[in-house]
Amino acid sequence: MKTFKLVSLDIVEEKNDDITQRRIKLQDGLIINREDDHGRWTIEAYVDDSYKDFFQSMVESEEELIIQVKITKQSNQPATFFVKVIDTNTIGDSMNVIFIGTMIDRQLEQVEGVLKSLMDEGFQGEELLEEFKRRGHQAKA
Repeated sequence: MKTFKLVSLDIVEEKNDDITQRRIKLQDGLIINREDDHGRWTIEAYVDDSYKDFFQSMVESEEELIIQVKITKQSNQPATFFVKVIDTNTIGDSMNVIFIGTMIDRQLEQVEGVLKSLMDEGFQGEELLEEFKRRGHQAKA
């Protein structure tokens, strides 16, 4: 296992077909590459207990979510994870939130970005597929 410092945490949320990021103010945190057969990571965020209801509802619903984190230093590119909140613990006026999940492949993320821009341009159905293929071949050329 390898452990790294967690320096930022954003929850990616979808509201009314818009994707937004909710910045979670960290007091401290760490991220552990479990190096198991499933490629799972454990993320522990130490935050103010004002987030208690927000995260407790995620534990109870067992909702899967997308988060973006920066590891080690703010200047690093964010890493994206598909996670579940598995536990929260109150510690004085603060709390820790424990996530477990897998890293989302950057290449997949770029593909999703291309698809979203095509959809924003009005492509749908078979047209969307054809334009996606056409642009994909252009990118490789």
